[in-house]
Amino acid sequence: MELSYILNHLGEERSEYYGAINPPVFQTSNFCFPSVAIMRERLKTELETPFYTRGYNPTVAILRKKIAALEGAEDALVFSSGSAAVAAAVMSVVKAGDHVVAVQKPYSWTNALLNSYLAKFGVTTTMVDARDEEQIRAAAQPNTKLIYLESPNSLTFEIQDITAVTKWAKKLGLTTIIDNSYNSPLNQNPISMGVDLVVHSATKYLNGHSDVVAGVVAGSAERIGKMMAEEYMTLGAIINAHDAYMIIRGLRTLELRVNRSASSAQRVAEFLEQHPKVSKVYYPMLKTNPQFELAQRQMKQGGGLLSVELNASGIEEVEAFCDSLKYFVLATSWGGHESLCLPMCALKQSASLSNGLGWNFIRLYIGLEDPELLLEDLKASLDCVR
Repeated sequence: MELSYILNHLGEERSEYYGAINPPVFQTSNFCFPSVAIMRERLKTELETPFYTRGYNPTVAILRKKIAALEGAEDALVFSSGSAAVAAAVMSVVKAGDHVVAVQKPYSWTNALLNSYLAKFGVTTTMVDARDEEQIRAAAQPNTKLIYLESPNSLTFEIQDITAVTKWAKKLGLTTIIDNSYNSPLNQNPISMGVDLVVHSATKYLNGHSDVVAGVVAGSAERIGKMMAEEYMTLGAIINAHDAYMIIRGLRTLELRVNRSASSAQRVAEFLEQHPKVSKVYYPMLKTNPQFELAQRQMKQGGGLLSVELNASGIEEVEAFCDSLKYFVLATSWGGHESLCLPMCALKQSASLSNGLGWNFIRLYIGLEDPELLLEDLKASLDCVR
C-alpha cells in the first residue's frame, strides 16, 4: 500500500463515523447488545468484533491495521508498553525447558526478561555477539526455540545480517523476533527479510510526541491470533483507546519526523566524528562503521540516535558537557520532537542500564530542531572538554 494512504486513511471508515475526519475515541470498557442471540454470536468473535475492550476496541483496531500495513505484516497487536510487547512476543514462543539465543546488548528490560524473569520458569538464554552469524549458529542447542534480534540495538547500534539469520533459523524450525524500534517501519522491514515477529516501542517514533507509552507486535495472522487469545487477553497489558488515538495522530507525521531526524543525525554524526574532543562515534550510516555496507543493504537510512565517547579526562568534564547543552534535554527514551542527551555516567550505579559502557559514553537523540542550532550547541558544549 502507498505510505500516505496507510498513515492518513487506512482503517478509518469515515462513513461509519458520521464523516468524522479524526477517528472517534471509543472510550468505553464495555459494549451492549440488543438481544441474547446477538450477544451469544458476538462472543464467538470477541477478538475480531466489539464485546469487551480488553479484547477488541474499534479505535485500537484502526491502529492495528496501520501498524500491520507499515510492517508488511498480516496483523498486529498494540500493548501498553514496549516491554509488554517484547514479553508477549517472547512468551508466545517459549515454554519451560526451552532455550533462547539473543543479541548481547539488548534493551535493558529485554535483558531482564530473558536472563532474570523467564529464567525463574526454566527458560535459558545465551547472549552472543550477533554481528557474527556464526556465533548465533554455535550457540544453538537441541532445545533452542527462539532467536532474538535487535538490529541495530539502541546504544552501540550493532547490526545483524537479518536475511542470513532467518534463512538459517527457518531450516531448523526456529522462530525469529526482532526489535525494530531504532529504525521504525519506514527505514527497515524485517518481515520482508524473513523475520517472524517484529516488535516496537511505539513510545518512540510511532507516537513521536513523548506523551504515550506503548508497544506493538506485528506478524502473521496465525501468530498474532494465538498471541491475542493467550498472552494479550490473559496478561491484559492492553493499550487504552485514547492512547491508541494519540498514536494514530502521531503517525500522520511519521514520514516527515523520521526523515528530518535521520538527516539531521547524519550531519551531527559526521561533525562529531571529525571533532578532536570526540574519540569515537557510533552511528550505522558512517562510512567508518565496520558494518556500513550491511546497514546500507538492510536500512533505508540511519535513525535519529547516535552515541559518542568523549575524549575527556574525567567524569567532571562529561557532566560539564552535558549540563551546558541548551537544546538537548537530559532524559532517557527518544523518538519525540525534542533532542535528548543520555550520559552513561548518570547510570553508573546500574550495570543493566549502562550495559557495561564507559563513563565517557553518551547517547544523543537528534530531534526536530534546526540542525544548525544543534551543531552550534554541541560545538559550544565541547569546549567543556579540555
